Amino acid sequence: SSLAIGTTTGYRLFSLSSVEQLDQVHESNEIPDVYIVERLFSSSLVVVVSHAKPQQMNVYHFKKGTEICNYSYSSNILSIRLNRQRLVVCLEESIYIHNIKDMKLLKTILDTPPNTTGLCALSINHANSYLAYPGSATSGEIALYDGNTLKTACSIPAHDGPLAALAFNSTGSKLASASEKGTVIRVFSIPGGQKLYEFRRGMKRYVNISSLVFSMDSQFLCASSNTETVHIFKLEHLTDSRPEEPPTWSGYMGKMFQAATNYLPAQVSGMMNQDRAFATVRLNISGQRNICALSTIQKLPRLLVTTSEGHLYIYNLDPQDGGECVLIKKHSLLGSGKTEENKENDLRPPVPQSYAATVARQSTVPSTSTMPGYSEDGGALRGEVIPEHEFATGPVCLDDENEFPPVSI
Repeated sequence: SSLAIGTTTGYRLFSLSSVEQLDQVHESNEIPDVYIVERLFSSSLVVVVSHAKPQQMNVYHFKKGTEICNYSYSSNILSIRLNRQRLVVCLEESIYIHNIKDMKLLKTILDTPPNTTGLCALSINHANSYLAYPGSATSGEIALYDGNTLKTACSIPAHDGPLAALAFNSTGSKLASASEKGTVIRVFSIPGGQKLYEFRRGMKRYVNISSLVFSMDSQFLCASSNTETVHIFKLEHLTDSRPEEPPTWSGYMGKMFQAATNYLPAQVSGMMNQDRAFATVRLNISGQRNICALSTIQKLPRLLVTTSEGHLYIYNLDPQDGGECVLIKKHSLLGSGKTEENKENDLRPPVPQSYAATVARQSTVPSTSTMPGYSEDGGALRGEVIPEHEFATGPVCLDDENEFPPVSI
């Protein structure tokens, strides 16, 4: 429900509580050429890095307009990840882990394999503050690190080629990965590293996967790339829910085919067992970098796609039948953020806010009030709130209980 963008003049923060309304929460033009802006859930803490000082991280309390602290590093900052416990700064050949309550440096992981894109992922659930990053520059090995105990957890041989994307689910119990080929996406259990799912994005061409993200309930996994197609996979075991097949010729042949996979080489049988996309989106653009998110807005599942040209596309996702997702709204992120301008970007007459498939599964679709997520005005939707005194001794002091993100349970 929160969106942060960096621009040539500074950065902007948005709140998205409805399909029609895109609210600008904050805009700053103090630092130009911002290429990293990370907000701590719906709190006032924001971390900014600009091309003017690419080796410096600035931490702000944007509602007060004050700088909490800044840190400088030995080389350019490539990415930053944060949750309620940890702030992670990724350089090309090292990773720094800070305690977010007082910003003290807890651990430096030196001599990591060359990571030119700053690829890393941090679980948003602070109880499972696992950190994942490439364990090799030539193969698809994932290094898993426990950000709470500050110890190496395990190494996962995920792909043959170098990694291109990593993403944890909301509880930190699953990790998705893709290689530079972009044809296969795998999901592993955390912290054990066992392979749970394997999805095929495509076989005809290699792609650069730019975004990999779970839905908050971990039922769906979305992957977008430099092509025009966005894929959404459903994490379910088809063999568990499939009804008993009738004794037909096709059913018999299906069982024969399934049994045959047990006698084939692992690589071949794995190909046969891969699940294809549950739902897809065909963008009207190609070749641009984009970021995707699966969210629940107005109690319905939505796919959000933000492009580097400064547009936000909102699609309806049918959680029962999947298929082609329907575009229902387009917002401009580089305008003033006012509703009047957004109305000009309407692509079609308003679509009803419900449809048969969603109503049929209303009991299984998480609502905004019960879903473990983050909202601008809700603060702690579920779970405990960080006591005020825990922040009192350190530089990170937020205003009120509404600013504290919830615990994922």
